[in-house]
Amino acid sequence: MGSKLIIVESPAKAKTIQNFLGEEFKVVATKGHIRDLPEKRFGIKIEGEKFIPQYQITKNHKDIVKELKKIAKNAEQIYIATDEDREGEAIGYHVTQLLGKDIDEVERIVFHEITPSAIKKALENPRKIDLNRVNAQQTRRLLDRIVGYKLSPLLAKKIQRGLSAGRVQSATLKLVVDREREIQNFVPKPYYTIEGIFKGSEGKLVKWRGKTLEKFSIGSREEAEEILSQLKDKTFHLTNIQEKTTITKAPPPFMTSTLQQVASSELGFSPRKTMEIAQRLYEGVETPIGKVGLITYMRTDSLHLAPEAREEAVKFIEEKFGKEYAEPKEFKTKSKTAQEAHEAIRPTHIELTPESLKKYLSRDDLKLYQLIFNRFIASQMKGAQYQTTKLFLEGGDGVFKIAGRKLTFPGFYKIYGEPSPDIPLPPIEKGEEVKPEKLEWKEHFTKPPERYTEAMLIKKMEELGIGRPSTYAPTITLLKKRGYIDLLKKKIHPTENAFKVIELLEKHFPNIVDSHFTANMEEMLDRIASGQEEWQKVLKEFYFPFVEQIKQKEKEIPSQKVQIPIGEKCPLCGGELLLRKGRFGEFIGCSNFPKCRYTRPKESKPKEPKKIEGVHCPDCGGDIVVRRGRSGEFYGCSNYPNCHFTTSHLPIAKCPSCGHLAVKKESKKGEITQCLQCKEVF
Repeated sequence: MGSKLIIVESPAKAKTIQNFLGEEFKVVATKGHIRDLPEKRFGIKIEGEKFIPQYQITKNHKDIVKELKKIAKNAEQIYIATDEDREGEAIGYHVTQLLGKDIDEVERIVFHEITPSAIKKALENPRKIDLNRVNAQQTRRLLDRIVGYKLSPLLAKKIQRGLSAGRVQSATLKLVVDREREIQNFVPKPYYTIEGIFKGSEGKLVKWRGKTLEKFSIGSREEAEEILSQLKDKTFHLTNIQEKTTITKAPPPFMTSTLQQVASSELGFSPRKTMEIAQRLYEGVETPIGKVGLITYMRTDSLHLAPEAREEAVKFIEEKFGKEYAEPKEFKTKSKTAQEAHEAIRPTHIELTPESLKKYLSRDDLKLYQLIFNRFIASQMKGAQYQTTKLFLEGGDGVFKIAGRKLTFPGFYKIYGEPSPDIPLPPIEKGEEVKPEKLEWKEHFTKPPERYTEAMLIKKMEELGIGRPSTYAPTITLLKKRGYIDLLKKKIHPTENAFKVIELLEKHFPNIVDSHFTANMEEMLDRIASGQEEWQKVLKEFYFPFVEQIKQKEKEIPSQKVQIPIGEKCPLCGGELLLRKGRFGEFIGCSNFPKCRYTRPKESKPKEPKKIEGVHCPDCGGDIVVRRGRSGEFYGCSNYPNCHFTTSHLPIAKCPSCGHLAVKKESKKGEITQCLQCKEVF
């Protein structure tokens, strides 16, 4: 056993680092948080104006703590190598406390990438655990516990059991609810354009849209008709040609928020999936050069790149595309609170191209790695150049403008993304006469704002300073779990409970849903981390007025509950059906909400589930019926909840071989009929 102990969070990370080091080192993983506030009680002791967190070892970590203590007892030196963010700093502090060590007795090492050189450099430059960063994380944890444990019971009492509030989650939920209100209140307004098809001297037809028709403001159909009548008999000439070179700049490398956004739009990954894959790539995978971390730390709000990384990128570009494509540059983050000492997300080994890792990575892991790799290389390339041309066709008081462009230098598009297609222009010279082949007016309507996708919501959270890179994806996941939002065709829809909770909070606890308040609190946490603010003072100034406000509101806020049993069982889960009051009146819903989402209008009676004729449940012989759940239609036994048989495939008949149920399903060879039990295809 090694005489030097390195403690990390993840077993995969531990295995990767162990491969780099000799026998004198032993690398052990905590497997996440080993100590936290208790799950089922407040867990904060308040003595006067002092807040004392009552941490305890988390579930399933007692054996890990026991093993850590045993190994640490014989270790010559202990290194804390948890993640480089504030959460990692706090985990390192908790480990030190549980080992019975003073912070001066252990060394803290940090690194942005898991490579031999980075680990070696970290071991050569250890520091001590930063208590300011630990206290900033403790403050965040305690603030969230205070809001959750003090405010959530009020929501449960006044609205419905199972509801919750949170410092970041409620401010985020308000964004979703506000957008839905905008959509509901939106009134479409008409606007009009004149569009034309013109015939040039060479007889070619070219369509020009008149959205920028000058000297006319079209406010009605009548005006559009009148303008059209004025233009129909006019002769048009090309009166002006404007040409210039435009440049589309190369994008910066990824940080957490932009990686989640682009992975969503280009790969269809949810933020949670993106971060899970990024975690694997960071912690280490098998590669042609051994097990190494493929990317730098994935929770970052910095665009900084190490000078040596930029140099490697430039060399790669010059060798692969030519010197004319390289343009080394450094990017700055707009956020005031960005930690510029950190790096952007980039590959750790430039020689490990996506092509070289096809045999080593799963399909989705390779897709994300390729996205990160290509974006990093593109960031050090020249912009794409276009030759843009604008033509102005003038006839009477009407001027049509058409813009065309042609790519003259692809720049970063050589590796990242696809350039916009060229927009060709007709062969025409200044002064040339063109005849209108067809002129028509068109009516359009303004559109309501789009509902957020997960990526769009993260972008908005980042803009407003709600949360930090490590909290974006977990916040959205929590809103789904609490039943506040649904994803329909990748768009976020707030539920009825979301409206009710936000309406109550807006009226009685406006700070909790105010993005400015939440952002200011994040800045306060940053000030604690830098030693500019005292953490106990921040907790005191928030806690006492907040608790007093809750006591007062408990008396003021009337109950909004309407939950009357109607004497029926839920057709989905067998729970009690209740008459409830929602945003749009009374409705019937399941008592097991949010685990079960069954609802129906108050007036309607439950529909009998559609029966699949000719087949019966293989478990109890009951009828097979069509049901609808959160993920769409499925097939189940009519005797539910006494029988729990279900299948997602269409039941067809009894299996001729074993007598079980055969279903119709899709395979690589097309549609097949297969037995659920013996798997025979027939």
